[in-house]
Amino acid sequence: MDPPHPFIHEVKLTKAQRIRGIILGSILFPVRILLAALLFLLMWPVARLRLAGLSEEERSRPVTGWRRWLLHPIVWVLSRGVFFCLGFFWLKVKGRRASNKEAPVLVVAPHSGFLDMSVLMPTQLPTVVSRSENTSLPVIGALLEFNQSVLVSRKDPQSRKKAVAQLNERLMSNGYWPQMLMFSEGTTTNGKALIKFKPGAFLAGVPVQPVLLRYPNKVDTVCWTFKGTTWLECLWHTASQPYTNMTVEFLPVYKPSEEEKSNPGLYADNVQKLMAKALGVPATDYVLEGRVPVSKLGGLSLPFESPPRETLALLRKNGFTSSDIEAALSRMIDRCQSQGQSSKVSVDDLMSLLKLKDRETALAICELYSRDQSVDLRQVYVSVASISGSVPFKSLLHTAFTLYDGESKGSLNVEELSGLMGAMLGVPQYNTSELYSAACRQNGVTEDNLLQVLTTHPTYQRVTNEYLQPEESGSQLSVTALTNGNTVNNNKSIVNGNGTLHSKKSE
Repeated sequence: MDPPHPFIHEVKLTKAQRIRGIILGSILFPVRILLAALLFLLMWPVARLRLAGLSEEERSRPVTGWRRWLLHPIVWVLSRGVFFCLGFFWLKVKGRRASNKEAPVLVVAPHSGFLDMSVLMPTQLPTVVSRSENTSLPVIGALLEFNQSVLVSRKDPQSRKKAVAQLNERLMSNGYWPQMLMFSEGTTTNGKALIKFKPGAFLAGVPVQPVLLRYPNKVDTVCWTFKGTTWLECLWHTASQPYTNMTVEFLPVYKPSEEEKSNPGLYADNVQKLMAKALGVPATDYVLEGRVPVSKLGGLSLPFESPPRETLALLRKNGFTSSDIEAALSRMIDRCQSQGQSSKVSVDDLMSLLKLKDRETALAICELYSRDQSVDLRQVYVSVASISGSVPFKSLLHTAFTLYDGESKGSLNVEELSGLMGAMLGVPQYNTSELYSAACRQNGVTEDNLLQVLTTHPTYQRVTNEYLQPEESGSQLSVTALTNGNTVNNNKSIVNGNGTLHSKKSE
């Protein structure tokens, strides 16, 4: 069976549970939120006091003295009080937390939502990694400063490099810096599968202690994912419960091998598999990339919810027949070929090209591919044509190759190949180096070499044979094929952990 979609969670309540939730919530929610807010406000000045009066040089070193032994316990007690007010009366702990020298970093999973921060209580407020944008938030910014957190801006590559250097320095300080705590999944999921771990906690090659989070409750109100229950609904449902159970389990310290020390990706994958096994859930290659849930295959990103398939669904909802779709594709390619690489179109242009009467539909299609109200028409044409069944794959690849071969030199560089594959799959491709290496000959990637790799390579032929199939065939790539363990895809083939493919024998 396919591993469950990890990025969707809906709180499912019976009618009786909803009625009880409304009654209890109307009383408990305002009281609990008010008490938690008051405790947060008490923490604010205490947190600011910790680094008050210190120079930049002093702030770059761990806090010691009275700022540590006096203020740290106060913030810990107030923080525990916040979660107590929200209904986390008991935090059950299993296992033993390792010392800083035994394991400089605690790797926590699964990451279900913002209420997971209650794990900071049994771990004694270790240092964390956070987005630099969070420092502008009331109270939260003060607590991040108090914690001497490693801050990183997702928009600034230099900030990332600085954060990695700072992280490595702290993890290799041999106990000089406090223990670090990291949610290695990098985003929240429903906990039914572990998504691919980010390598940050494993770059330094130091021992880590895996920490498991569980919420053994009848109703899972804590999860807050990419789609489904909103953070406010999550808070309402959780605060409306009489209490919420949480279990924190410390697994034995994981010491990396020499191979893992030199390969952070391998180290992260092995820890992920260990934690998934302990949780009894699959370890997968799923990630949230650019706010889009994808699964990884040979460096390519395959979206869970395919933009071209959603585009076709929207067109059919507006009464488009197969002949209407073919005509729209013809108009789009004519525009693309006349404009070349400057093929950006507005919502109104897209509406006109598709001959849509509803502008909202054109806007919805545009938003599937872009974050603003314009879209690269090449992406829409190539991705929709690839699954429409109206254009043979070889002909489509020739057209796409021509569109992305900017200087008509007969070959693509890495950036152009990324653009072509992004158009084929409907989402941006950030790492096509493996595909480029497989298809590259002397002067880049030629059309014939790319066609050969996409149709014969044991990894990439799965993209064309299973993912880029006409919608009517119903053979879209199963996400099972992208998990780390042995799995069976929709074509009844077994895919093992190293990515090879062999036929499943009849039983």
